[in-house]
Amino acid sequence: MSYIDGFVVPVPAGKKEAYREVCAQAAQIFKEYGATRVVECWGDDVPDGKVTDFKGAVKAEPGENIVFSWIVWPSKEVRDQANEKMRTDQRMQMGGDAPFDAKRMIFGGFEILMDTDGEKG
Repeated sequence: MSYIDGFVVPVPAGKKEAYREVCAQAAQIFKEYGATRVVECWGDDVPDGKVTDFKGAVKAEPGENIVFSWIVWPSKEVRDQANEKMRTDQRMQMGGDAPFDAKRMIFGGFEILMDTDGEKG
């Protein structure tokens, strides 16, 4: 059964294209290591909440947009093996060139509970 890695990150609005380029490069690596799908979504309708919201979750600052992303892996085992390989893959090291503040990214791994495309939890 597939396994999902999910991410939410604030990205300065003026760095949208730089972010897209970094994502395209990372997606190639994820797929090389077994991912079947990589999706990056640029916030278009991300309202402020009364108690909590996406912006608050990542401490978004004025002028930053929210990106919601996920990676589909064939299994948790494939994902775990890929993560181990990526820790030492120099292509994954962005250093100070990242177009976003990785310290404010939230992420996690998820088992599929329901999928209208056919997979069941």
